[in-house]
Amino acid sequence: MKLDELKAAEGSRSERTRKGRGRSSKGKTSGRGQKGQKARGKTRLGFEGGQMPLYRRIPKRGFTNIHRKDIVIVNVNELNAFDNGAEVTPEALVETGIIRNLKDGIKVLGNGQLDKQLTVQANKFSASAKKAIEDAGGKAEVI
Repeated sequence: MKLDELKAAEGSRSERTRKGRGRSSKGKTSGRGQKGQKARGKTRLGFEGGQMPLYRRIPKRGFTNIHRKDIVIVNVNELNAFDNGAEVTPEALVETGIIRNLKDGIKVLGNGQLDKQLTVQANKFSASAKKAIEDAGGKAEVI
């Protein structure tokens, strides 16, 4: 049995109370009590009864750049997973599991050492990554 399979025993729960339908079934005030804000209606989320709300009291810092690009980083040593002479494309990186998904681009960094001759296609390369790929006999192609 799992949590999402739990159910009440048959007949243990009565049908819902029909609010406001006579005195015996939570009629009259319909279970809201006498007068007051809760009896009259709902308040918006974060409302503190007229007191300055918490989200307006705390200081705000920084901003969110709406034009930000999510660049996925791949190090040179991770490219050793490919066969010698292979063509490394963004789609091939996703298939092998080196990166999870393509966002706004891929940047290859020069951390580690490359032992294989590869043709690497990416959006950006660091200078050390480009040098490492070309020293191993491969090519670094900007898409």
